[in-house]
Amino acid sequence: MPLRSAARTNLVDLVIAQMESLIADGEWRVGEKIPAEPLLVQQLAVGRNTVREAVRALVHTGMLEPRQGDGTYVRANSDFGAAVQRRMRRAGVLEAYEVRAGLERDAARYAAERRTDEDLATLRAALEERTLAWESGNTAAFVDADMAFHRTVAEAAHNTVLAELYGHLSDALRSTVQSVMGAPVPDSVRHQLAGHKAIVDAIEARDAGAAEAAVLAHISEGMAALREQPLDGPGAALDDDPDAAEVAPRAADAARE
Repeated sequence: MPLRSAARTNLVDLVIAQMESLIADGEWRVGEKIPAEPLLVQQLAVGRNTVREAVRALVHTGMLEPRQGDGTYVRANSDFGAAVQRRMRRAGVLEAYEVRAGLERDAARYAAERRTDEDLATLRAALEERTLAWESGNTAAFVDADMAFHRTVAEAAHNTVLAELYGHLSDALRSTVQSVMGAPVPDSVRHQLAGHKAIVDAIEARDAGAAEAAVLAHISEGMAALREQPLDGPGAALDDDPDAAEVAPRAADAARE
């Protein structure tokens, strides 16, 4: 009995490993539905219970998400990413924005120090896509383009951990962009076209200090807009935090220097 039990457990583990590889390699992309159970049984050449246990395990880690009457979808491309997303879903919008500020500041600084000519060309293209998305008036497309731009900056930093972490945080960070887009603020605060161009110009010039200051300046505008909105949850406490209240003025001063 112990040997049979161990063999069965190992088979489930093997199926889990195969599914994790399919997700990590992008064959099962985040947001897409995985094959139905009968097809998985056929493709993996294992029993239905083995497939169910493997799927249940990946649902538990947060990599997969079952949707009643629809199927099972990929939620994250690693168990680490799933854990980060679960934690960020419990955070306030302003908390997420502060995390975003730290990541994007460091990403811009490292990108200025390490970018290649190819990175710069990709950044310029991402900036153009962002501008065109704004001009189209399509809010969803603009949010997507904004996230793509900042992922490109993170990739240009040539720090795989930073880039991966930023990717895992994308869902939570997307909500910060959407919150600013929905706030009653001037269009200049929503699109921040000049601020994002300043980031790329600083990276092109390999000026790490200017890149960091440009990020802090544009982030501070968004945080100021969010502080003016009624918030629920942990993020609301930041309105009463004197240190947090000083972020915007310090960032603006840094950008002017």
